Amino acid sequence: MKLAKDRREKAKSRTKIKIAGIENVQFMDVSTSMNQYKLPSQEKKPEYVRKNFDGIAKAYDRFNDWNSFFLHRIWKDWVVKEAKRSVPHAKSALDLCCGTGDITYRLSLDPDLETVVGLDFSEQMLSYAFPKVEGQPVKLIVGDAMNLKKFPEGSFDIVTMGFGLRNVSDLRLCLQEIKRVLKKEGVFVNLDVGRVRPRFLKFFADFYFFKIVPLFGYLLYGKQNEMFDYLPHSSKTYPDQETLQTILIEVGFKEVWFRNFVFGNAVAHVAKKGN
Repeated sequence: MKLAKDRREKAKSRTKIKIAGIENVQFMDVSTSMNQYKLPSQEKKPEYVRKNFDGIAKAYDRFNDWNSFFLHRIWKDWVVKEAKRSVPHAKSALDLCCGTGDITYRLSLDPDLETVVGLDFSEQMLSYAFPKVEGQPVKLIVGDAMNLKKFPEGSFDIVTMGFGLRNVSDLRLCLQEIKRVLKKEGVFVNLDVGRVRPRFLKFFADFYFFKIVPLFGYLLYGKQNEMFDYLPHSSKTYPDQETLQTILIEVGFKEVWFRNFVFGNAVAHVAKKGN
């Protein structure tokens, strides 16, 4: 009787989810998922992110659809619409950390944009962007968002970034490079994760983000991959809405503001280049 009781108590103390189709994994203890994963050091982060994004490229689009309930498509539409509203006569746009090309493709549909460039340092992610922009006047290149020396100062009217800023190892350096390649009065629109508002929703948001979202990735990828743990955990070292707004101003941007989506789960910052 005592042994049976101990087993019942042990079962109650652990939350386990069965995941079908994951190689070598019958059960995963999600109660320890958040504590087991450790982010890479800042020095190792660039290569870690590049290598692991290469590895999950095939599942990335479906992963975004599932974990955002397809809302990321609406947010990306908003990014492009706001960028064009801010610079109505824009002729050139650069989409940094473009990944599989969702925002790049949306930019390419604007007939007024004569130059659209998508840049990412994951070749595999770019391989999934090429079919989306086929036939469009778009240039896709492998590159580092923190080193845009291939572009002269004042090259673009618009710079966009979707869920990439938190992956760079030096946020301020990246923002300085973005500001440099923007034309005067050009606009930077950044879409990324934020802090949930109001605070009483934070527990539910964290449970979903840290425990459920990785499971979507495992299911779509077909097995466990630590990149699906990295994506939510990377938000822990990324500045909140107000802090990023302050940083953008300190770097030299003006008219900086942000818009929350789904109570701040995702946030778009809009910043213009001054003199």
